Amino acid sequence: MSTITLPSDTIEALLARVASLEAENAVRKTIARYMALCDVPSGTLDGETLAALFTQDAIWEGIGPQYTQKFGHLRGHEAILAMLQRYLPPVPHFATNVHFLTSETIAVDGARAKGRWIMLQASGYVDARAELIAARLEIDFVPAQDGRNWLIQHFRTERLFDAPWQVNARKDTTS
Repeated sequence: MSTITLPSDTIEALLARVASLEAENAVRKTIARYMALCDVPSGTLDGETLAALFTQDAIWEGIGPQYTQKFGHLRGHEAILAMLQRYLPPVPHFATNVHFLTSETIAVDGARAKGRWIMLQASGYVDARAELIAARLEIDFVPAQDGRNWLIQHFRTERLFDAPWQVNARKDTTS
């Protein structure tokens, strides 16, 4: 059996590509966990918290005409988590809330990554209203100290549109 020897610059290039692909995957996992933890009922697994997904000095902000005033510019764990908790159980706000992400772009540049998505949010409220919201997300990530996971450093959300919709009770058609 013969062995193939690659030049060191080729090996370095391949290692850099693998590291970039692993970073993209870790970013994707972080934003998926964020969305699952914001769903109602939550997709929480044992020991998971929203706090674990953000850097200590993270920024979360609403941008654009509809979200700048509603959410503003929040800095740090406590401010971000306090705002998010206003919308999550046990606070009676959403009866159900589901997030979908599409149009993904993730760019990794060494120890930084930027992700862009279109988020679709289907929300049913405790007062029986319901709406569909589309927002553009632009999020900066940095690696966590463990070197495997990536954390949210700067989260930006801009509402693109919203539409009320009717939630009908499901009828049992088996009888």
